[in-house]
Amino acid sequence: MAGGVVPVDSSPNTTAFAGMITLSVVITCIVAASSGLLFGYDIGISGGVTTMVPFLKKFFPDILRKAAGAEVNMYCVYDSQVLTLFTSSLYLAGLMSSLAASRVTTTYGRRNTILLGGLVFLIGGALNGGAENIAMLIFGRILLGIGVGFTNQAAPLYLSEIAPTKWRGAFNTGFQFFLSLGVVVAGCINFGTAKHTWGWRVSLGIAIVPAAVMTIGAFLITDTPSSLVERGKIEQARRALRKVRGSSIDVEPELEELIKWSQIAKSMVQEPFKTIFERQYRPHLVMALAIPFFQQLTGINIVAFYAPNLFQSVGFGHDASLLSAIILGAVNLVSLLVSTAIVDRFGRRLLFLTGGMCMLVCQIAVSVVLAVATGVNGTKDLPKGNAILVLVLLCFYSAGFGWSWGPLTWLIPSEIFPLKIRTTGQSIAVAVQFITTFILSQTFLTMLCHFKFAAFLFYAGWIIVMTIFVIFFLPETKGIPLESMYTIWGKHWFWRRFVKGEVPQENLP
Repeated sequence: MAGGVVPVDSSPNTTAFAGMITLSVVITCIVAASSGLLFGYDIGISGGVTTMVPFLKKFFPDILRKAAGAEVNMYCVYDSQVLTLFTSSLYLAGLMSSLAASRVTTTYGRRNTILLGGLVFLIGGALNGGAENIAMLIFGRILLGIGVGFTNQAAPLYLSEIAPTKWRGAFNTGFQFFLSLGVVVAGCINFGTAKHTWGWRVSLGIAIVPAAVMTIGAFLITDTPSSLVERGKIEQARRALRKVRGSSIDVEPELEELIKWSQIAKSMVQEPFKTIFERQYRPHLVMALAIPFFQQLTGINIVAFYAPNLFQSVGFGHDASLLSAIILGAVNLVSLLVSTAIVDRFGRRLLFLTGGMCMLVCQIAVSVVLAVATGVNGTKDLPKGNAILVLVLLCFYSAGFGWSWGPLTWLIPSEIFPLKIRTTGQSIAVAVQFITTFILSQTFLTMLCHFKFAAFLFYAGWIIVMTIFVIFFLPETKGIPLESMYTIWGKHWFWRRFVKGEVPQENLP
């Protein structure tokens, strides 16, 4: 019976199957994780391009006239809804495509979805590089968003399903690592092209390079065993398991387990978007909604999108503002390595809590520095020493994000869902991230203009809320096989009232 439940066995099977870190699994995961480059490159490139004079002169001349006005409040120079639409249109397109990606990922597999996303992103990058008007520019951004929606949905699932259980957290952080690498690379390219009249075309057009590399790489890797079994390709799944687990490992027990879960899921076929709203999946759904929502309300992507605009607004010169954005990205990248090294040893909750505290202190400190140095209305120039202090504080903030909410937001939703609603859950998580990003990116420059220094206090308040949420509602998931993840909810003080000591039939041994 669909959605039926039975009592949980007192000693559920949580045995992780054997698996080594083979060269094949490393290469395969690197290719899949490199799809994060697409998202990261776009995040990093858009903010720098929107400060380039030739770009503004061609598409947004009103901003240049506003910047030349001596009476303009320093927080309001870049307050333009059309300019923010250039950035945020990608995320609205990503929202729509991520929802569609659920069915595509289930029907055609994780690898093929990544491949499709890369091809669409490549076309969008070419259109942006050759744009002659705002309509062409926005259409290219929409194609980029469709590509990112597919890759962001499929890649974290791919990594969680193919990585050995013991190192699942470390492998999954690879997506955020490449995302952050994309931000840094984009910042460096912006810095090198900013003074050239055609620099913005190079910055936007080079997006085709990571897309081409990832797309070619996707042709060379296998799909995940889970996805292959789900689509009835048992022999291909067996070969894929032997390849990624190592030739000395007996993969038959793991393959039999995957076949069992797939058969049970198919025998209980329902519309997955209806199934996920059943009471027994309430904890999963809440996490898919809350974690990506909270990640965006840390303020990190707003800082990444608009870092050059932000630093230029608070007193840095044009070159210095671009360089500052590179520094922030590099700090984030290094902190991700910390997360990769310890996420499977110390767990997800500890990283969430320590990262949240670090970000909270830094956001409050930035707000205080800006308020004292520039005045409540932002009418004073920011002294160089205070500008450097703002950069240092944001570096610590970026580091806190890099070891916590950055990689873990991709990891948690990709590992908590049972097979039959896994792609649906991931789609919802990615869609929530996109719609929140769209709203925040579309409103940030206006909010900065009106809230001034208090914009950082706004995000600090949300960091308090999300840290409390983690303390009380997020169970630890490290070291638990995907097929046994249901056990964490029945043991949790709050979520057990929804599962009531029961487990969906698909989780029966």
